[in-house]
Amino acid sequence: MDSRGKIVAAAQALEILGRARSAGQTARLVIGHFDPLLPAHGRRLAEIAAPGGLLVVLVTDPPDPILPARARAELVAALRVIDWVLLGDSTGVEELIGQLETDQVFCEEAADLRRAEDFCRHVRARQGG
Repeated sequence: MDSRGKIVAAAQALEILGRARSAGQTARLVIGHFDPLLPAHGRRLAEIAAPGGLLVVLVTDPPDPILPARARAELVAALRVIDWVLLGDSTGVEELIGQLETDQVFCEEAADLRRAEDFCRHVRARQGG
């Protein structure tokens, strides 16, 4: 399966989540940078996922991204635990979150920044700098 099909536009996500709610299904939204995608992300997403519910990820941009947003979205979409991925731009994210009407929202952006800093520190240390 080509997991890039999990990456949807906001309008499509609203439609998908509306159908899920009508069917009594729950949905959780995770907001994060995933830059770079690390094993810690996979563990955290698995913790957040609810059996029988949808897990939707909104990929946002950190201050100084390592990877383009589309590449990060494709990596996140490849994770089995993820049902749908949206790309968020710097404008309208708050409005989009409200429109999605998910059961729970998990803001992982601050944790993502710490993970990226730790990763960069580790790489620099391995390089001897």
